[in-house]
Amino acid sequence: MLAETICSALAAAGLGIAAVTAYRKRFLTAARIAAYALVPAGLVLTGVVAWAADIVFKPTVWAGFGVLALAWVLFATTRAVERRAIGRTGQADGAGASGKAGKAGKAGRAPRAARGSAAQDAVAPAASAPSLGRSAARPKPAADDDFSDIEAILKKHGI
Repeated sequence: MLAETICSALAAAGLGIAAVTAYRKRFLTAARIAAYALVPAGLVLTGVVAWAADIVFKPTVWAGFGVLALAWVLFATTRAVERRAIGRTGQADGAGASGKAGKAGKAGRAPRAARGSAAQDAVAPAASAPSLGRSAARPKPAADDDFSDIEAILKKHGI
């Protein structure tokens, strides 16, 4: 009841200021002030003020906001921890490179079965790198060659 009275008084005062402004031949400013003055009256008439007052003064509503805040903090914390783990190990939730190897240890290592001698002996050491013939003999371009076209464009524009 008090909130509705305050909003009505604000609307009446704002409309009075708008009338004085219009009397001074500043009609655009007067119309803007009248629009702002009618907002509290509209909120009272639609029931938004009563609804907001009910939310503010009920302890169960504040308990609900507290639970929502706790949930948000938990989401943010777990996301931050997950990002740190991904940045350190390079894999999400400790999963192996294929995703099917199962859960990894704390340090992001492979599962215990994959670390055994049987898993290491399954693949010959020479077979781990693909042999493509000529590609190994092709020299890699120097770092300066990679940016030569960019440098040419910049020089062309005088940068």
